[in-house]
Amino acid sequence: MRADAYPFFEGPFMALAHRGGATYPPNLHRENSLHAFAEAAALGYRYLETDVHATADGVLIAFHDSKLDRVTDGRGAIADLTYEQVSQAKIHGIDDIPRFDDLLTSFPNARFNVDAKSRASVDLLADLIITHRAHDRVCVNSFSFRRLHRLRRQLGPQVASGASALAIAIYRFAPRLTRIIDTAAPVLQIPMEQKILGIRFRVCTRSLIQAAHRSGKLVQIWTIDDPETMAKLIDSGVDGIFTDRIDLLKDLLEQRGLWASLHRAPNGQ
Repeated sequence: MRADAYPFFEGPFMALAHRGGATYPPNLHRENSLHAFAEAAALGYRYLETDVHATADGVLIAFHDSKLDRVTDGRGAIADLTYEQVSQAKIHGIDDIPRFDDLLTSFPNARFNVDAKSRASVDLLADLIITHRAHDRVCVNSFSFRRLHRLRRQLGPQVASGASALAIAIYRFAPRLTRIIDTAAPVLQIPMEQKILGIRFRVCTRSLIQAAHRSGKLVQIWTIDDPETMAKLIDSGVDGIFTDRIDLLKDLLEQRGLWASLHRAPNGQ
């Protein structure tokens, strides 16, 4: 599938607020909270990134970790807790953990890049996208091949999805094969580098970018917080960057004339 077939993707470049901008100073220790996403929207971000997990009683929450322990004053695995129990935990002792439903309704002009972190989250995520008629507002992804393909089966080709690890490997190591082997994904969302079996190698290469663009697909890189690296990636031809430092990426894009009006969502809260 080509990116231009999806209304989700707009503009010459996409800036994506990772967990709302996790290390942007006003959001420090408050990642994936309504506060963090509101701060990103206030800066003009239209694209917000989050992860989702399912509680034991089937409520989909916007949260990265499988356990509450790291970023909240609560304890325990989300999959083992009811939503009532999860809702008692506060991010950094301050913020409620939002449901994904809350994000869709609180930020009607925003678009969400969503990583399904658990098997139980897949059907719930698909159901909410369908219920809210948010097909054009969401791009789904997962590190799990099975979860990703179940999302595609549930949602059909109307909803954009990220490339699987296998597809990314083909674009990285056998880019010529992509002339005859396609992926259902309109976008490759990848790290700059990755470590496998103790060996670190470059994922984002010129040949990968060229092969993706030849296939009508976008390349987006996560998670970059250093302006110098951001600049190099833009120069290399990538189409988007996920960042925790949403202020620094915005400043750079403004300097380069890439902070287009599509990033400004005046009614984003």
